[in-house]
Amino acid sequence: MSQAITLPPLSLYIHIPWCVRKCPYCDFNSHATKGELPEQEYITALLADLALEVDAAQQRPIQSIFIGGGTPSLFSADSFELLLNGIAKQLTLAQDIEITLEANPGTAEQQKFANYFSLGINRLSIGVQSFHSTQLQALGRIHSAQEAIKAVEMAHQAGFTRLNLDLMHGLPEQTPEQAIADLQQAIALQPDHLSWYQLTIEPNTAYWSHPPVLPEDEALWAIQEQGQSLLAENGFQQYEVSAYAKSTNAQAKHNLNYWTFGDFIGIGAGAHGKLTQLDGTIYRNWKTRVPKDYLASNKPSQAGERRLTNEELPVEFMMNALRLKEGVPSHFFTERTYLPLATIDKICQQAIQTGLLAANNERLVATPQGFLFLNNLLEYFLD
Repeated sequence: MSQAITLPPLSLYIHIPWCVRKCPYCDFNSHATKGELPEQEYITALLADLALEVDAAQQRPIQSIFIGGGTPSLFSADSFELLLNGIAKQLTLAQDIEITLEANPGTAEQQKFANYFSLGINRLSIGVQSFHSTQLQALGRIHSAQEAIKAVEMAHQAGFTRLNLDLMHGLPEQTPEQAIADLQQAIALQPDHLSWYQLTIEPNTAYWSHPPVLPEDEALWAIQEQGQSLLAENGFQQYEVSAYAKSTNAQAKHNLNYWTFGDFIGIGAGAHGKLTQLDGTIYRNWKTRVPKDYLASNKPSQAGERRLTNEELPVEFMMNALRLKEGVPSHFFTERTYLPLATIDKICQQAIQTGLLAANNERLVATPQGFLFLNNLLEYFLD
């Protein structure tokens, strides 16, 4: 491409790689704590990492920041104050920026939550997973049901009105009745957003090596159907495969940027980024995974990068966009991949004929059947 193009919106992801204990289902880059956390050293490393990415921002304001992990709530408010101040010196932050922090109920403290809120962190995502002790133990969680409830109450008291609860179903030994009871308890705590999804067994996890006994397909289907109805009855609108919000304003701005194929800088051990250059080429990069290597001053934090080819871009775009229940405007395809819409015309027609993709010139959106069987729909774009 010879002329400059319009760059997509930009977000920032920050990875905190430590947690109290590694959960057997977790395939994220997380490491159990051993002794005192090197908070100050890690904040310094994060800001040095960011400095290498500033040019890629191309003066775009950061629309959202997501601090994930691991367990970011292990870090003190003082550390996050240093981090956020350092970010503001390097990048422009949008006035209405959404700043999300992931928290574990087992590390929740009233004063800590209040301090986070005072820093401008305006959205909290609490990893509850279940309210039943049997399931919590099976998942290796360090909190109890009562601690989870208390953590949500503390978040409300600290001032958080933007609040997501992370909840899983299809857990070891879980009955449909227990799964729905979990959902009822979560709804009763009055979050404005729920991430509700089925446990999957991923490679490189303890569960992969020693699989637990999970509910049968019939029970999983019953949980899904009953749960969807319960959420809808209580005003939670599904806008993505596993995301439900009380209103459009409650939708996760940061995740919407992923799903609409926006750009994002990733800093921290194992963080990934996606960045578009002014000539329209799109790169994904990733950082050194092991915390001690990431902290080593004599090693570069970027472990690698690769350019997305024109052959890869359609499926990269669609595997994000079609996760949204309403899909995306058709023109987003060209605006975010810099390829003509005609590139995917033939594939779209095939998917339309099978009833998985909606015949809609204005939007790229799955039919209800296609949304239910999304992997089948995405297979068309893999060819």
